[in-house]
Amino acid sequence: MALISIFTYGKLNHPYDHPASRDFYEMGYKVMRQAYVSGYLIEEFSSDRVSFPEETKGYPVLTLTVWKNLDALYRFTYSGKHSQALRNRSRWVEQYQEKHFPYVVWWSENVKDVSWEEAFKRYNYYLQHGSTPFAFDFKHAFDEKGETYKLK
Repeated sequence: MALISIFTYGKLNHPYDHPASRDFYEMGYKVMRQAYVSGYLIEEFSSDRVSFPEETKGYPVLTLTVWKNLDALYRFTYSGKHSQALRNRSRWVEQYQEKHFPYVVWWSENVKDVSWEEAFKRYNYYLQHGSTPFAFDFKHAFDEKGETYKLK
């Protein structure tokens, strides 16, 4: 059974210890709690030890999670606390610059195949090539066999 992984990337408007950033992390805790309760989240990877290139400016925030299926991930993304966080993201996260995309999705056979290194590889591939079965977004999704998939 194939699993679906998602990597998200953004930059906070303020330093990590700023009150607005603390509000972001409090909302993030609520979002992740709802994700676990959904029963579809399999794994959340900590970003605590992820190193950024020296030229990275600002206050990056990353998530990497593995889900049971694409439809459940999509429904979660656009409902509940996560939907609320998306509506309020400009309070916490910088506007997206050209050639920046906030997430990428891909299929994995096992949780052990998912890593930060793999997430960065898929994200960079997506930025260069757009949606393909290797790395895609929700608007141009693919099923685990590489066929175009319409999310509902």
